[in-house]
Amino acid sequence: MTKYTIILDCDPGQDDAVNLLLAMSSPDELEILGITTVAGNVPLALTEINARLMCDIAGRSDIPVFAGCDKPMVRDLVTAEHVHGSTGINGIEVTEPVHPLQEQHAVDFIVDTLRAAGDSTITLVPTGPLTNIGTAFTKAPDVVEKVREIVLMGGAMRESGNRSPSAEFNILVDPHAADIVFRCGRPITQMGLDASHQVLSTRERIERLKEIDNRAAQATVGMIDFFNRHDMAKYNYEGAPLHDPCTVAYLLKPDIFEGKLCNVSVETESELTMGHTAVDFWHVTDRPRNTNWIHAVDADAFYELLTSRLARFD
Repeated sequence: MTKYTIILDCDPGQDDAVNLLLAMSSPDELEILGITTVAGNVPLALTEINARLMCDIAGRSDIPVFAGCDKPMVRDLVTAEHVHGSTGINGIEVTEPVHPLQEQHAVDFIVDTLRAAGDSTITLVPTGPLTNIGTAFTKAPDVVEKVREIVLMGGAMRESGNRSPSAEFNILVDPHAADIVFRCGRPITQMGLDASHQVLSTRERIERLKEIDNRAAQATVGMIDFFNRHDMAKYNYEGAPLHDPCTVAYLLKPDIFEGKLCNVSVETESELTMGHTAVDFWHVTDRPRNTNWIHAVDADAFYELLTSRLARFD
């Protein structure tokens, strides 16, 4: 069994929040050094609260939480309250967390943690805009070699965009940071919409989660129920895609995913296609193959993993 030492970088968001719970349910496989938050689905002042609240719900007082960048590297911030609600995690009661916020800036935590690590030892798991990661790599290029792999949620190919005709939300919010990350030279596994749109939170799957009598599972049900209302109407699906938990699920059960090594490049110039991820799936260019592009997932196995791991909080 592979054990990963990870930093979770996120902008909770219901699906980020579920991803945090999935990660915190799995201490045998995942050593979580810290949770870093960024502005994205909602502003930074809310994402750090939401991350700390997930630590309370999971009973993981051992994991430090850090607030990071409150706006993208170049562009103005775009948020998604119309999807996630005014708190970012509508569907549960949001109260002031008991879990404290660390004083250190998230970017400094990432830099210091990587700098103190051995080469190729720490896996970064970003599920929001890549501002914190891109800023850390720009501020301290020497830390890049310490990264084992980056497993991220963002981008799209055949599924087009979900916030613009060309771009997925996380990449669109900070395309310049994404460009830095995709050109960093470290192994990348990318969960784009092509994968996440296959893991739909159908009523049958939610009913199985409802049978788990613990706070983490019930919070997950509440958040997914709220999240479903927007995406079911938008896509005419039987349930909303559960995007961000694909990252941690991949670390826990990589065999349920199918990927292909491709070049992925990010558009940073054209306003028409800003944030577009150009996936060279058929290798029609000579650009280096920098990304394991995930394009298929066993959805039933994904929800079996999520259900069984949330039950561990009993």
